[in-house]
This record gives sequence, C-alpha cells and structure tokens, in this order.
Amino acid sequence: MLALGIEVPDDLISRWLGWFAPHVQPFVIPLDLADSLDLDDDRNRLTPEVRDTFCLYGLDASALVWLSEDDARRLPVSVRRSQPVPHHWPTSIAGRAVETVIKYVEKGRRPSRHGEVAPATWGAIASMLPGARRLAGTFPRRSGPNCFGTVMAACGVEGAEDMWMLREPFEDWLAEHTAGGGHDDEPGTVLVWRDADGAAQHAAVTLGDVWGLHKPSQGWMSPTKVLALGDLKYSARARGQRLHRRHLR
Repeated sequence: MLALGIEVPDDLISRWLGWFAPHVQPFVIPLDLADSLDLDDDRNRLTPEVRDTFCLYGLDASALVWLSEDDARRLPVSVRRSQPVPHHWPTSIAGRAVETVIKYVEKGRRPSRHGEVAPATWGAIASMLPGARRLAGTFPRRSGPNCFGTVMAACGVEGAEDMWMLREPFEDWLAEHTAGGGHDDEPGTVLVWRDADGAAQHAAVTLGDVWGLHKPSQGWMSPTKVLALGDLKYSARARGQRLHRRHLR
C-alpha cells in the first residue's frame, strides 16, 4: 500500500489504524464536567502516537478522559465539537478503514520524490551522507523521531533516526561536524531554521541535484522524504524563523 509515494507494510498500516481510530478515545473536557460525569482525568494512558493523532498538547486547565463511542454521547454536543480534531470511530470507517487512514496521512502533505533521485546522485553522496538513501521514503515505526535526528542519521550517526533528538545534542553535533555557510546546490549543506531567540526549530540536508531530505515533524504520520529543494524550503517556512546554512566538514 502506498502513502505519499512510500510503500507502507501491512503491519504498520494496522498500527496506524490502532492510533487513528481506537475503540476508546481521549476527550478534552472542562474539569467541572468531568466531576459531574464522574470521569477520571487520566493522562497516564496518553501515548505519543495518540497525542499526535488527536493533537493533545497543552492540557493543563482541562481534564483528559477516555471514552468509548457510546460513552462519548454523554458529552454535550458543544464539547464534542470543540475537540482539537475530529474523532473517527472504528464503526464510522468500517469497510474503508485503510483508505481513510491513508487519506488522513496524505492530507496537506507533499509526497516523497525519492524515486526521482538519479542513481548517480545517490552514488555521489554515499560517503558524505551514508544514511540518506536508506532513510529516504520511509515512515517511522512510532511517534518521536524528528528532523534533528533524521539529519544526523543521514550524515552517518547510527541510531539517530529512531530518537526524539533534543536541540542540545543536535547543536553539539552541528558544532563538531559542520562549519558555517553552505550552498543549496551542493550536497551536505545542513539547513537550520531558527526562531528569533536563535533556537533551532527545524532542520534538513541537501542531497545535491536540487533535492533535499527532511522529516517534517515527530508524528507517526510524518515520513522522512525527499523534496525538490524549493518545495522543501517553502514547506518549512514559519513566521518569525530564519534559515541558516552550515556545511559538513
């Protein structure tokens, strides 16, 4: 099965469905409503994958409760409609579950163009970016792996692609293995988007021949993909951030 131009194995599709449409799902509700319905505020059940599916961030002033489809009907309609994202139940997507989750993964996202990269281009960067070809056009097995780890793994850091790489180790790696400056038309230029305070917010690496590699987010639905460099830079743009370049030593 293809999603965003990437072959997705059946076992991963099954995991996607478990995260996208579980039988019991989280709802963000006011604390007083949770008390009146005798519902527990239970955040310990929240996995990174379900958090990213239901966009459950910044919950300090609300309760997080877990409900079946029948139990969810006890909530006021206004509360159900105010959830961060719509809920999809197994019953509502029965008979088209795979198509529905793939449509969700693809919505608003550019497909990976790793299949268009010339063999000569891959060959030319094999020693400089030893992990790039292996990572290009792959989905993570879970939520967590992010752009910083992806860039480091493409450059040969073993295991980095499986980590939620924090800024500090990424910055340490940049300082040790790269130098300031770089050119977009050359392979091995690390692109780093920084906010007004200088904190790194996103990173990618050029492959040469107008291609770049990045992982847009830490979510399970976000693959490591190849884009034309212009499309990659456009998709990574964010208000208040500036693009900086460094090159591999």
